[in-house]
Amino acid sequence: MSGKPAQKRSSGDEVAVDDRSVAARLFAILDAFAAPAGATSLTLTLTAIAQRANLPLSTTHRLVAEWVSWGGLSKHENGQYSLGMKLWELGVQTPTARNLRTIALPYLEDLYETTREHVHLAILDGRDALYLEKLSGHHAVRLISRVGARLPLHSTGVGLVLLAYAPSDVVQQYLATNLQRFLPRTVTEPEAVRKRLAEIRLLGLARMSEEMTAGSSSIAAPIRDRTGQVVAAVSIVTRTTDTIDPEQERAVRVAAQGVSRALGYRRAQQ
Repeated sequence: MSGKPAQKRSSGDEVAVDDRSVAARLFAILDAFAAPAGATSLTLTLTAIAQRANLPLSTTHRLVAEWVSWGGLSKHENGQYSLGMKLWELGVQTPTARNLRTIALPYLEDLYETTREHVHLAILDGRDALYLEKLSGHHAVRLISRVGARLPLHSTGVGLVLLAYAPSDVVQQYLATNLQRFLPRTVTEPEAVRKRLAEIRLLGLARMSEEMTAGSSSIAAPIRDRTGQVVAAVSIVTRTTDTIDPEQERAVRVAAQGVSRALGYRRAQQ
């Protein structure tokens, strides 16, 4: 990358010389993604990044391309950008960024002790649910999930919760593609999925059965941060039965609420 000073906008007609170092300009790109409290989306257009970073569009284009190449930013099909998983992969090695897993773990362990079923913690990453934690018992139903695995949003309990509370443009993009049918009961029709997401938002809970793995059912609930934004989902996966167990549903809700409170969420903020 060139170390030449870039030109940046000034409040008048003159163009000021940007004397920031290349490194400072690169970090200004990342600073553009610092969201205000309560923001529901961290996706930005190239123009928005340039404005927030106070950089010319041409310089922004070049620096953003460097970030995308390294993995620090991800480019979406609609041309917008978001923070990439490379930053998360590095960040989870620091005490601060490990907070979600660390804070959630006692509540996940309580949930496991209560239900003796698989317990999952996942976050939204692109078109997938990224699994951050999994607790399993010896006699629980066999699953394909594992820590670090990515599974589709429409066919997993945690995925449906994350999609239900995702920004509308994320939902639109997800449903605009052909959704894979893993089992006969997998819901893939866009309108049926939309209806399902609305029900999840209404109930604050997702239920699904035999849509990813035969013989398994899932109950999942959202985890919110201090701003009220849904940042993760927790679930249990059980053997499929003909009845709904209200105690299991209650246990999942309690776990999700506990993690949310630990992250600073208070219902009055909603």
